[in-house]
Amino acid sequence: MVYKSLDSIDSSDIVELGIPSETATQLHQELTQIIQSYGPATPQTWNQISTRLLNPDLPFSFHQMMYYGCYKDFGPDPPAWLPDPEEALLTNIGSLLERRGKEFLGPNYKDPISSYSTFHEFSASNLEVFWKTILVEMNIAFSVPPKSILVDDPSEETQLLHPGGRWLPGAYVNPAGNCLSLSSKRISSDIAVIWRDEGDDETPVNTMTFEKLRSEVWLVAYALGTLGLEKGSAIAIDMPMDVNSVVIYLAIVLSGHVVVSIADSFAPTEISTRLVLSKAKAIFTQDLIIRGDRSIPLYSRVVDAQSPMAIVIPTRGSGFSMKLRDGDISWHDFLEQVKSYKNVEFVAVERPVEEFSNILFSSGTTGEPKAIPWTLATPFKAGADGWCHMDIRKGDVVAWPTNLGWMMGPWLVYASLLNGASLALYNGAPLGSGFAKFVQDAKVTMLGVIPSIVRAWRTNNCTAGFDWSTIRCFGSTGEASSVDEYLWLMGRAKYKPVIEYCGGTEIGGGFITGSLLQPQCLSAFSTPSLGCNLFILDQNGIPMPPNVSGVGELALNPLMFGASSTLLNANHYDVYFKGMPSWNGKVLRRHGDVFELTSRGYYRAHGRADDTMNLGGIKVSSVEIEQICNSVDDGILETAAIGVTPPGGGPERLVIVVVFKNEDGSTSDLQKLRVTLNSALQKNLNPLFKVSDVVPFASLPRTASNKVMRRVLRQKLTQTGQKAM
Repeated sequence: MVYKSLDSIDSSDIVELGIPSETATQLHQELTQIIQSYGPATPQTWNQISTRLLNPDLPFSFHQMMYYGCYKDFGPDPPAWLPDPEEALLTNIGSLLERRGKEFLGPNYKDPISSYSTFHEFSASNLEVFWKTILVEMNIAFSVPPKSILVDDPSEETQLLHPGGRWLPGAYVNPAGNCLSLSSKRISSDIAVIWRDEGDDETPVNTMTFEKLRSEVWLVAYALGTLGLEKGSAIAIDMPMDVNSVVIYLAIVLSGHVVVSIADSFAPTEISTRLVLSKAKAIFTQDLIIRGDRSIPLYSRVVDAQSPMAIVIPTRGSGFSMKLRDGDISWHDFLEQVKSYKNVEFVAVERPVEEFSNILFSSGTTGEPKAIPWTLATPFKAGADGWCHMDIRKGDVVAWPTNLGWMMGPWLVYASLLNGASLALYNGAPLGSGFAKFVQDAKVTMLGVIPSIVRAWRTNNCTAGFDWSTIRCFGSTGEASSVDEYLWLMGRAKYKPVIEYCGGTEIGGGFITGSLLQPQCLSAFSTPSLGCNLFILDQNGIPMPPNVSGVGELALNPLMFGASSTLLNANHYDVYFKGMPSWNGKVLRRHGDVFELTSRGYYRAHGRADDTMNLGGIKVSSVEIEQICNSVDDGILETAAIGVTPPGGGPERLVIVVVFKNEDGSTSDLQKLRVTLNSALQKNLNPLFKVSDVVPFASLPRTASNKVMRRVLRQKLTQTGQKAM
């Protein structure tokens, strides 16, 4: 759509959008005043319009008219939000820089906003000083302090074993203990968790104080001792993310064990794979998942996965939908064994910092997921990102629809509780008005999203009538976002910024993000994460010069606090470092996303460089999908699963390219085949996956070594609009 420049808009243009004439006149008068003061086409003009003129009750078409009219001739990367100098001083990083900016940056320090980029450079080149500072700012306590922050031995042998360096050597720590300890950030009466069950939308939100959370976690930790497991044993959680699963998560870590993260959407085969890879000794689950009028079996899936001993939480009352297996135990009986310990403090089990706290899973380029251990340091990377970039602090309320099976679940626990904020959980689907009302009633201050959720909110207009004015910022991760959808999202909260955030399970947080101290553009990142350096590789695999615009595969500085140093089922060096170029004598770390650095210094994501795609915020390999698709119909010779970005941007859509055994294979039943493929993938892999289109090809393009060139297919599908070739 072609939009008029702001100084060309009159009241009749506004009326045409369905706005009453009297209101349109008032809006035009205020618009005229803003233009007279700030001009018709500057970032300051949009800043005034977004904060003074626009509100969620006005048609979104009017928001678009203002945004696109203001930036009609601006060029790429128009800022959708500008930091306020006074508010910047109150942020965690702003306050730190005001206190110590001259110490870090010398006499060149000016103020948090104008000096932010210089501070990022300092953080990435002075890792020991930066991370020591952040750990102190977050009040992280060690039972045995580290001998140093980072040991980076340049010897060839050490670089092969520890290319990412050794962090916090000699330290003993317990991250769950840090979440629960009382300090200036947390007093016993502060609210730790806020939640509501779907269907109870008219009732007040439930709350749990830190005092109550501590007591609940201690009791579960004592009960874990009755299982007779060795310290450091792996214990799985396959549950929705609710107050019970958060308590269980913290108790496992507090008692010196290792959480195994399993998403509650997985089929039995996927559950079994993760239990075997992690060597889990027990699993926490619940009987059913209730979503509206639907009851989704969960415990039965765990049974079908042939899990070890299960501790099972009843969904309703005290009964179960099926008889528990011999050796399994009900939640009530599990806790009953230690009821005499109620309210008795459980002393956190402190372990060496390099030991594991959590085993998570991320798909690689083979059918088996990578088993990625988080060490005891990784939670502090998650907490630090929340502190530095989402500005999470005491008094905040943090909501992010996710699950403990994915990295953002543990991230949410640590980013909230380590920083003294309240963790907000909605026990139900986040796609409707119930969740929107929960955001209002819980007074959420930082709301995390993935683009597909935002799309559902906008399509259903389910946020209408709810007050989201307490939100200070949004966070977004998991998928590529689209400009219009995130313009709409910002408009729901009087144009608070969206902090785009990208990282990985193996990093424990992000390597690139936004900042409340920088102008933020829609669907773009404004900075590498503090303490991180990243590089865009040219066509020859060589790092481009810093600050030079271009597009290429992303590589990371290997010295990343909290990042993985081992895999349970693959060679970590081969996966992340083998064949990568060097920079300043250090082999860079592979990530695999394609990124663009724009002429104005922003970063934009362009999907995976390898054959892994991102569906609904879940990374999955093409091979995993193809193994299922190849067996659904006898007429299929082979398939290729391709993630295709829509022309207008946004999350990848799953397209299945099909080669039929019969060269004259009929295309008349492609819709029926799409339904069949959908059913097979949702049953055997993940019920959240959806096939967008099925496209027949005569053959698949291959390399000389017979590997399918999925990138070629992706280019063809994008160019031809997914038509048959």
